[in-house]
Order: sequence, then structure tokens, then C-alpha cells
Amino acid sequence: MTVGELLSRISSRELTEWMAFYRLEPWGAEVDDQRAALVAATVANTWRAKGPPAKVEDFMPRREPQPVQAQSWEDQVRILEAWWKGASAVRQGGGPY
Repeated sequence: MTVGELLSRISSRELTEWMAFYRLEPWGAEVDDQRAALVAATVANTWRAKGPPAKVEDFMPRREPQPVQAQSWEDQVRILEAWWKGASAVRQGGGPY
């Protein structure tokens, strides 16, 4: 929606009030991500055996592009073997947990 379309639906005053409200009580994906990250960090810290505590930032999605690292064929074989081992354990009623 363009600004013109927005202003044809609500007044400038109402838009200003919504902007002020957003500054006090933000909403949207970023806030939702922060809430989910807070819960994830809390759960991770509850089950942490040792090491530094997890931070909320550890669970926030990264929005900037990440560099791509090349994998050797040996790395790919190790990844597939680990995946197959986990999948086989789950199929047999076991699993890593």
C-alpha cells in the first residue's frame, strides 16, 4: 500500500497516533523473533549442563547474507553418515534424546 492509499483510508492524525503507539509498543516480525528467542534461550539455559549461558541474540535469525563455505566431499560424507545414523536410530525407536 502506498502512502497515498494509506492516507485515503485514515487521517494524518490517526496515522500519527499509530506511529506514536508503535514507538511505545512495537509489533511485527522483529518483536516476534525476539520473543521466540527469549523462550529458546530460557529453555536452553534450563537444560545447560556447563559452559556459558545462552543469550537471546544466539537465537535471533540472521538477516544479513552469510558467507558460503565450500565443503569437501569428505565433509559431505561425514554429514550424510551422521544424518543416516540419527535417522536409523529414530526408525528403531531410539534417538539422540
